[in-house]
Amino acid sequence: MYFVDVILPIPVENAFTYRISETEYAFIKPGMRLAVPFGKSKIYTALAISVHQIEPRIYEAKEIEQILDETPVVNLAQLNFWKWMAQYYMCTLGDVMRAALPRAFLLESESIIKRISKTPIEPHLDAIDEDGLAILNAFEGNSILRISEVMQVLNKKKVLPSINKLIDLDLVALDQEIYEAYKPKLVKYVRLAPAYNEEEKMHEALDELSRAPKQRELLLNYFTQTARSPKPIKAKELQEQSEASSAQLKALVEKGIFEIYKIQKDRINYSGKEDSPIKTLNENQEQALGEIKTSCQNHDVCLLHGVTASGKTEVYVNLIKEYLAEGKQVLYLLPEIALTTQLVARLQEYFGNQLSVYHSKYSVHERVEVWNNVLHHESKAQLVLGARSALFLPFENLGLVVVDEEHESSYKQYDPAPRYQARDAAIVLAHQQNAKVLLGSATPALETFYNASIGKYGLVTMNKRFGNVLMPENSIIDIQEKHRKKRMTGHFSDDLLRAITDTLELGEQVILFQNRRGYSPIVECNTCGHAPQCPNCDVSLTYHRHRGQLRCHYCGYHIAMLQKCMACGSEELDTKGFGTEQVETELKELYPEHNIGRMDSDTTRGKHGFEKIITAFEQGEIDILVGTQMLTKGLDFRNVTLVGILNADSMLNIPDFRAHERSFQLIQQVSGRAGRTAKRGRVLIQSFNPHHQILQQVSMNAYEAMYHEQLEERHIYKYPPFCRLIKITMKHRDFQKIEEASVWMGQALKNVFRDQVLGPEPPPVSRIRNEYYRNILIKIPRKQSLEKTKKAILKVRTTFSSISQFRSVKIVLNVDNY
Repeated sequence: MYFVDVILPIPVENAFTYRISETEYAFIKPGMRLAVPFGKSKIYTALAISVHQIEPRIYEAKEIEQILDETPVVNLAQLNFWKWMAQYYMCTLGDVMRAALPRAFLLESESIIKRISKTPIEPHLDAIDEDGLAILNAFEGNSILRISEVMQVLNKKKVLPSINKLIDLDLVALDQEIYEAYKPKLVKYVRLAPAYNEEEKMHEALDELSRAPKQRELLLNYFTQTARSPKPIKAKELQEQSEASSAQLKALVEKGIFEIYKIQKDRINYSGKEDSPIKTLNENQEQALGEIKTSCQNHDVCLLHGVTASGKTEVYVNLIKEYLAEGKQVLYLLPEIALTTQLVARLQEYFGNQLSVYHSKYSVHERVEVWNNVLHHESKAQLVLGARSALFLPFENLGLVVVDEEHESSYKQYDPAPRYQARDAAIVLAHQQNAKVLLGSATPALETFYNASIGKYGLVTMNKRFGNVLMPENSIIDIQEKHRKKRMTGHFSDDLLRAITDTLELGEQVILFQNRRGYSPIVECNTCGHAPQCPNCDVSLTYHRHRGQLRCHYCGYHIAMLQKCMACGSEELDTKGFGTEQVETELKELYPEHNIGRMDSDTTRGKHGFEKIITAFEQGEIDILVGTQMLTKGLDFRNVTLVGILNADSMLNIPDFRAHERSFQLIQQVSGRAGRTAKRGRVLIQSFNPHHQILQQVSMNAYEAMYHEQLEERHIYKYPPFCRLIKITMKHRDFQKIEEASVWMGQALKNVFRDQVLGPEPPPVSRIRNEYYRNILIKIPRKQSLEKTKKAILKVRTTFSSISQFRSVKIVLNVDNY
């Protein structure tokens, strides 16, 4: 008797054993996918982890359905990493498998397939077998089919090979794969051919065109526009201004006077010139690179603490080049998809097709392609740039992991499990593969800086901006005082408006930061004070003006904007507070002749939403960009000289032990977008509390003063880095039941851990999607065994789940929840 142990992509604790034949036993290797029956009628894609001859004692092993792979899609190094992740973050291997594998690898009986109507069947008839034709015929009258329905159509269980063939031929697609087929919008721009840049040649061209008045007008209009501003000139706009046709513009191109060029690079295939020379490092960068190499001899992890615009990326690039030259793989992690747009272009110039990109906004096909390239050691996947999910790729020869902006909270996965912190997991992955880790940030996380200061990590500092550009000049504006003296226009103080006007007159760009999207967070009745609330969550509805809606940012519930108060019927409704949409509206009234852009999760929903806005801003098409914290993530805009922070207080008053550290990081990072070239930038911070310690520290760029002050507080109140935290969240629809259950759980944990347990407490938003929440926080001192603590918590959870009245209460364990 031969058996295989498999992991299933469902949250169950154990691996399952299935029966296989002798030939299958010889063929199956760990890391191959198998289709297996589970439960009464379900079929799952499982992952083989070992083959053996030991029969399971508790249940009779079923036979597998079929083997889906010729060779393993997951390697042994990955399986080790998955096991560590499941054990450390207190989740199951199935949870990790579901998070790690691209969706296209997970066929299930519940999966839905759709017919791709654009692809004709005729050219593929030779490649389609009888089963394939039967499936395609079953689509008549149906737009979708479940895999369980395909089993009925074919009257057999082994349907996955037939479906896979149709997917390969692009005739059907898994529901998870239905993404917009994106064609990058190529905008045509016009420039003067290099030969005509001299004045003499220009006059010659104008004389030559005396008989072609429209072509001459096109040329004159071009000169007028270039004299007015240095922005690139769009072909379409030039045509419209000159009232000329595309044929007349084409004639100028054919005569060699104009050149047409397009902006917007495609992201997967790079066809530009490869191996652009990497920029020469300045003295400061050269020194930092040398120190990093020295540090890597003694430490596995090195922190590069460099002020904003000190040229950290160029240091990474030089280091990456050395590792690639040794034939090693390099993983470059970024906190936010928005950042990849700018960085892809920069890295492709240096590394060409050695670069692959991997993150969740990519379609399933693109992600599978990158996965396979990494698995088969293809040359085009030597350097992988990605968001946190890129950690799961099948690396075997990893030499270096770069974690850029390592302080970012986006590296933490909150839902679903595994709730991992990508920076910490990257350090473990690198350790398992004998690789080095370089963490980079202008405002490192407190724990990282603490580890560097006690010698656990190496520390390299860059405290000068590239080209000795000065740090921006920070000023704090007291808006309480401004309101009193009636010097506010909407949400802008007179100082900020003056600075914006001056900047725009010089042809420079402005970034304004408000960390809240929507138009206004609260709509309130002036008569009775009622504010519309979400029926499913304990929050007020946010007003979104462009949609004319009140929306809940937690569950998505929305209603049309009210004309009358729901409580008293009064028509006097007023908005309180403000979001990015309101700032944008006010700016359009104040600066009607300028282009205003907005960057928040409402305007960047599409696959390429980020790219469109960032590209437009880089090309100078947007003069003022308003945004939320997406703007803070290491973006590099050369022409921005002014940054305005509209309300710094909203970040400082969040009930969280990291609120002050996060506020410092956010404000410092936003400030870092200003003045990245020769001209010194300005940062204006509006606040009702200008003497707040954090604002004073930001205005002086005093990271270490903030670090020592916060560290002192953490030490007194026992928070990281002096303790580890595990947060237990309980949820249920019945208020009474969640109260009883959380009190029982809190008491059971206090019996084991005494005063290390805080709670149970309701969070600031205590009901979401009609479920009531309660939190319990366990603080684990550094000396206490983490493993034993986790075992004790799991023991209490098991006892809790065995009490019949509490079985329906959901429990979420979040290790290192900060």
